[in-house]
Amino acid sequence: MNKFSSFYISSFLFLISVLSFFNIIYSNYFDIFFNIENYIYTLLISFFLGVLILFFNRTNIRKITLYEKIFTVLFGYFLFPLIISIPYYFGIQNISLLNSYFEAISGFTSTGFTIFENIKQLDESLIIWRSTSQWFGGIYFLFSILLLIDIFDKNLKQSFTEYLSFNYNEIFKQSLKIIIIYSLLTLFVFILFKMINLRTFDAFNLSLSVISSGGFLPVNRIDNLFENDVSKVILSFSMMLSFFSLFLIYNLIFFNKKKLNFLSEDFNLLIYLLIIISFSFVFLNPSNNFPIILVAISSSISNIGISFNDTPNNLIFIFFIMVVIGGSFFSTSSGIRLIKILSLLKFSLNNLLSHTKPNQIYSNKVTLINERTEKSDINKYFFSIIIFIISLSLLTSILTFSDIQFENSFKLSILTIMNTVNSSMFELANFDFYNLSFFTKIYLIIFMIIGRVELLTILILFKKFLFKS
Repeated sequence: MNKFSSFYISSFLFLISVLSFFNIIYSNYFDIFFNIENYIYTLLISFFLGVLILFFNRTNIRKITLYEKIFTVLFGYFLFPLIISIPYYFGIQNISLLNSYFEAISGFTSTGFTIFENIKQLDESLIIWRSTSQWFGGIYFLFSILLLIDIFDKNLKQSFTEYLSFNYNEIFKQSLKIIIIYSLLTLFVFILFKMINLRTFDAFNLSLSVISSGGFLPVNRIDNLFENDVSKVILSFSMMLSFFSLFLIYNLIFFNKKKLNFLSEDFNLLIYLLIIISFSFVFLNPSNNFPIILVAISSSISNIGISFNDTPNNLIFIFFIMVVIGGSFFSTSSGIRLIKILSLLKFSLNNLLSHTKPNQIYSNKVTLINERTEKSDINKYFFSIIIFIISLSLLTSILTFSDIQFENSFKLSILTIMNTVNSSMFELANFDFYNLSFFTKIYLIIFMIIGRVELLTILILFKKFLFKS
């Protein structure tokens, strides 16, 4: 393992130790001693494993290759949930290691699938641990984008940084910025929830889930927490924070005309959001329950997936489309990404027009982006969609052969790859993950990770091993 990879993995192992320590303090303060030793085990294992990886790797410092970066990110997605699953496995009676790992993977990838039918049966320390795992997974996802920045095209990079490649100093600077902004946004969401008189415990857990685009809830039904229209609007706004770029507020505060490209993707996302909200308010609001629809819209575009039980089920197709599109390039949401779809549409339209009017020159620029989208970048976007379609078809087939109805298999496959929880607005709220077969859970685990890792990395790995020449 490269020295940089060792440092990268060890840093997150130490972060797990810190989060475990917080749970130990919480359990001790509120006299929840049943699980406290499990968090001690988690702290010790993550800390000493981090030290072991960091100090016993004698590989010389050299420039890390793109393939090593991809394997480092994937290694983290398999390793960290294994450690996160320790409190589940030793703290809950009659739970298998696979079920513990499934719950941990679901939290770490911010998907939100759960094997627990009744959340109230868990003690509060475990509920906090579930929410913490999502928050931890969200920040790991953001750091993974930073580590894999070289696979993205120039226009996407410009929505995040003015540097085309990072040295170690720039990586440290951007990493520190991510931690500060991510933590402040979490605090901001927590304050918003306290303003509408949510219980501190519920507000804290929900803030960790929302900012990471996670689907774990501290209660069985969210309807009991947000009863009036004002609270539902605030919930919608808070979920939109994980839809836009993490750096949006930062870029607005330190606005500079030379860095206009930093706002380009968020500007397109804002237009997209306003169109959806306006259309829904005018045409999809026959029962005058728009706050509920607004929550569903915000939850879909941010790939969170939580919704109220009385969300109109005739809009399920629209919600799935918004889930597939997803949010910003540098947000905690999943999805194909709107900017990729816009670039593909414009490129396709321009090619069609160029055949009808050969003498005309058409630009592939997207709103506010000063540079044209190169054909090589268009190819990357196209392959990302192809990989999504292949993954969706493959997982749907696997789940169908596992005795799950085709309709549910198709819906569940979309939600798995897009890391979105199965709520009532997708008509899968009562889906039973606990009784799924061994191999079905393994398949879901693999595809939850595939969905969280940029789909383009899968293509790069295929190219590495299948087309070595």
